[in-house]
Amino acid sequence: QVQLVESGGGSVQAGGSLRLSCAASGRTSIHYAMGWFRQAPGKEREFVASISWGHSNTYYADSVKGRFTISRDNAGNTVFLQMNSLKPDDTAVYYCTADGSLFNSESGGPLYWGKGTQVTVSS
Repeated sequence: QVQLVESGGGSVQAGGSLRLSCAASGRTSIHYAMGWFRQAPGKEREFVASISWGHSNTYYADSVKGRFTISRDNAGNTVFLQMNSLKPDDTAVYYCTADGSLFNSESGGPLYWGKGTQVTVSS
């Protein structure tokens, strides 16, 4: 089992920035890909970004490309999502995720999920 705990959410005006963090604990001896999904009110959960264990591969949703950057620390157990040029459409609960395989918008849902952190962008 892997436990994921997100932090860094909050409220910001459009054009601002936020940095989300997610710490993994538990069975972290297995090399997991990690990433982020989000769910806005009244909408389906959607893929945001993911990064492989070895940092070499990343995926981004088209809606965040060029604005969001995913990274992870050298130990591999913490993943970050730097969000710049935020828009009101980015308002959502952001979920940290992990899986044994790298995932993107076309793959199945990751195995492990955090409880989520709220991001609110006002116009």
